[in-house]
Amino acid sequence: MPEMSEQHKVTRAAGVVGLATLCSRVAGFVRDLVIAYFFGAGPAADAFFVAFRIPNLLRRLFAEGTLTIAFIPVFTEVLKKKGRQEAFLLARSTASLLALALLLVCAAGVFFAPQVVRVMAPGFAPGGETFGLAVSLTRWCLPFIFFISLVALAGGVLNSLGHFFAPAAAPALFNLCIIAAATALAPQVHPPVLSLALGVLIGGVAQLIMQLPYLRARGVSLLPAWRIKDPALSRILRLMGPAAFGAAVYQITVLINTMLASLLSSGSISYLYYADRLIQFPLGIFAIAISTAILPSLSRQAADEDRAGLVGTMGYGLRLIIFITVPAMVGLMVLAQPLVVLLFMRGEFTLATARETTGAVLGYAVGLWGYAGVRAVVQAFYALKDTKTPVAVAAVCLLINLGCSLALMGPLQQAGLALATSISGVANLLLLLWLLRRRLGPLGGRRLLRSGLGTCLAAAIMGLLVALVAYGPDWGPPSRALGRWLRPLAALLTGGGVYFLAAWLLRLPELRELGEVMRRRRD
Repeated sequence: MPEMSEQHKVTRAAGVVGLATLCSRVAGFVRDLVIAYFFGAGPAADAFFVAFRIPNLLRRLFAEGTLTIAFIPVFTEVLKKKGRQEAFLLARSTASLLALALLLVCAAGVFFAPQVVRVMAPGFAPGGETFGLAVSLTRWCLPFIFFISLVALAGGVLNSLGHFFAPAAAPALFNLCIIAAATALAPQVHPPVLSLALGVLIGGVAQLIMQLPYLRARGVSLLPAWRIKDPALSRILRLMGPAAFGAAVYQITVLINTMLASLLSSGSISYLYYADRLIQFPLGIFAIAISTAILPSLSRQAADEDRAGLVGTMGYGLRLIIFITVPAMVGLMVLAQPLVVLLFMRGEFTLATARETTGAVLGYAVGLWGYAGVRAVVQAFYALKDTKTPVAVAAVCLLINLGCSLALMGPLQQAGLALATSISGVANLLLLLWLLRRRLGPLGGRRLLRSGLGTCLAAAIMGLLVALVAYGPDWGPPSRALGRWLRPLAALLTGGGVYFLAAWLLRLPELRELGEVMRRRRD
């Protein structure tokens, strides 16, 4: 069946991306462990996280949030209809125009760094030590956007050509660069937190260098080529406009959280950062892997005008995401504090810091399935070259997030800001599904509902037994090895085994489909 063929491609690609992303996330946790050890959740850490959020915001605007979304569907169509030579020329033209734009953006960012930090963190007193440190770190971090955007373009080309490993593995190299810089340079530079900014810059360069051999092996070069009048390039630019606005809406949500957190007690920005890193682990390994894997398939089906196949692939990706993220959500909620203690509590990261971070983890975890599912559904709109609908929905959800943040930050502090993000994420998913159904017709809602209910039941059984394992026996205080290591590890192993056993007993179709794909791979 054609649908099963695409599902096989999606699952195989998602497996490659997921494995590479797992390595990246593990390296990312080691990176955050190193940051927590050296800098904890104090003013220096807050300054770095604000400084790093600025190039991350631009990365979303110029790279993953816009360029990849606009580039892959058009590149895939040109590759299919006009051949490799025209498609590769399009990639070179896009890279040239992107590089020029990014050089201008970086120069402006370095010049206006004080004004940018004032907007990003209004709670930092102008002229104060933390404010000045954030400005300095911002200027060091900003060139990262130049290199990482070219990495995103290279990743879009490679993904369209069926190669997923190098783009997915590149962040692991980035994390290793920050780890090496923090451990080797922190004692050598002043202030020590400057070592993190240097690691960011080195990591951006290293990621781009990593992509080049894989591009050359496929005959792709990113040397300058100026074909400004290329209709395909014009289409990419037209798609990037709404996509950039959509990415800006999402990043404004992140910015609002940072701004509001800067008005709370010292360390609140760091609590949200560490909590987000924990949430990003399942989100990155599974949700991002699946959504990355389905976009080339969806783009091929859109180019062939196979809307039934497109709906089937999108639904398959969404069911897989829910099948993984719902138990991850339950596990994170039950084991929030033990996991935070296990991963971060050392050096300047104290038990009190762990408790504050735990509240943010709970707030984010509630909506994990929602903003994970958005990543799959929105890819269907992008494959149809519709970037305007996700923008409109994101704008509505921005207002929802702002209202909920203002209502919840007083009584719940940073946990309220995280919970507001979850509420807006769930609203985003539901609105996108409703609009996509109006456009394409039935989306297999009954099948999705049956699968979702079965997944929730299996996850509830898992959560109960995980709680019994984690909190039933007396594991001792979290500062000791028995309570710190064995409790969450025993609970995680129990949870994984129980969930998959429950899914097998409930005959959940996603477990069977994954098994069939694995058997076909062995055959």
